Amino acid sequence: MSIKLINIGFGNIASAGRIISIVSPESAPIKRIIQDARDKGALIDATYGRRTRAVIVMDSDHVILSAIQPETIANRLYDRDENIDEG
Repeated sequence: MSIKLINIGFGNIASAGRIISIVSPESAPIKRIIQDARDKGALIDATYGRRTRAVIVMDSDHVILSAIQPETIANRLYDRDENIDEG
């Protein structure tokens, strides 16, 4: 079994199989999730100081902040799965 990895911006990579959701950071509940993860020490900031455009929630309760649009990350996941299926 191979681990599928996805580029989440600026050369940062996350395990594609462990992603639960990719959401926009604007809503209050998502801001609360970010703050809770920060308080627990489970927040990974991969924005390199840029504006957060996507919040990636992992199955390990880690939360990753990315400066890449959620749609772009989702497309990378989808393209990767398609390429594997074509194999």
